[in-house]
Amino acid sequence: MAISVFDLFKIGIGPSSSHTVGPMRAAALFVGALRERHLLERVRRLEVNLYGSLSATGVGHGTDRAVIMGLMGEWPDQIDPQLIAPRIATLMERNELLLDGRLPVPFVWSRDMRLLDENLPYHPNAMTLVALGEDGELHRDTYYSVGGGFVVDAEQAASGRLDQDTTALPYDFSSGDELLQLCQRHSLRVSELMMANERAWRSDEAIRSGLLRLWAAMRECVENGLRHEGVLPGGLNVRRRAARLHRSLLDLGKPNVIGSTMSAMEWVNLYALAVNEENAAGGRMVTAPTNGAAGIVPAVLHYYMRFNPEASDDDVVAYFLGAAAVGILCKKNASISGAEVGCQGEVGSACAMAAAGLAEVLGASPEQLENAAEIALEHNLGLTCDPVGGLVQVPCIERNAIAAVKAINAAQMALRGDGEHFISLDRVIRTMRDTGADMHDKYKETSRGGLAVSAIEC
Repeated sequence: MAISVFDLFKIGIGPSSSHTVGPMRAAALFVGALRERHLLERVRRLEVNLYGSLSATGVGHGTDRAVIMGLMGEWPDQIDPQLIAPRIATLMERNELLLDGRLPVPFVWSRDMRLLDENLPYHPNAMTLVALGEDGELHRDTYYSVGGGFVVDAEQAASGRLDQDTTALPYDFSSGDELLQLCQRHSLRVSELMMANERAWRSDEAIRSGLLRLWAAMRECVENGLRHEGVLPGGLNVRRRAARLHRSLLDLGKPNVIGSTMSAMEWVNLYALAVNEENAAGGRMVTAPTNGAAGIVPAVLHYYMRFNPEASDDDVVAYFLGAAAVGILCKKNASISGAEVGCQGEVGSACAMAAAGLAEVLGASPEQLENAAEIALEHNLGLTCDPVGGLVQVPCIERNAIAAVKAINAAQMALRGDGEHFISLDRVIRTMRDTGADMHDKYKETSRGGLAVSAIEC
């Protein structure tokens, strides 16, 4: 299984990579399948069936609306988030869906959007789409949104081919030990090894421009988060805090160098809050590696780029590559899906990725980078996914800010050592996998346990 940095970091929309980005991609893929079979013009009705976690918290995460947008031919990295609400309102008024953005098909929300209280095999984030014609069913497929915007269909899931990419990489690795051995054997830094692997898909220029495009999208997300105030949608009446905090920090002034004052930590908090508030509002953002954990990686990178006068675009590239190496290990050997292993798989993985990325740009050896990721992930083990009201707001927004600071601390601790430590990253990732398997389903993105049920208002 070959995983690119651009698989882990994808431009999309909020509030959830598994519940919004993935389902929209699945629906768009379904439309593509209809097109390939020359069935689009024959469709007379569409049926959407959401199962498991997509059913339990789908409305709060915008799954239902995301699927509709995908059926209209939209993709998460291209859609204008501002157009979703008015298009849904038009559909509700007319009971009509524009399939592929051009073909009117009857769609009665109460009849054709079905939230089913059952789980399908292979993964809790499941959905089945059905296209019906005049003489009955034309085509159906089941899709699993397996975290981070990754989507597989029923055939792939049944065969175990959860990722189709079999690209041969010059330095393929499936464990932290293998990564360290390859770096040592070939005298490579982690970012250099990752760059060599990325060349299996695209040119150096394309890699660099793609990573800088991700960075631009992250910066824009922060800027949008700092501009918007008011209450987040969803009914919890959670107030946005980033804009107010930003004004307060500007009044205090900023530190000249990394770590020079206590206010540096508040700037890290600010960046994470801005991203995750924008995500909760359904805005444009970057999965890193998921939407629920999307504020951690950009917050740490913003911190480094803003407060290091010598920072450059080269650091941005190295940061993403170093972070992606750890993200690949988490995805291959455990999960980045909150519905599968709890929030340790989302916030824990993102924290480890950010720690690794920061360690890389601060000059860490591969061993120190691995140690930084291990420290960060180790102290997120057992973290449950228990969003209040099924919304990516409480405790998700603050959780990203806390994890961003934790990632910086982990990198700094690792850089004070020589890379030797007691528990390996591989063991911590395996523990995350095993802990997730043991974790009760009510603590895995269903909003049926933990903080989600401690709030009386819910």
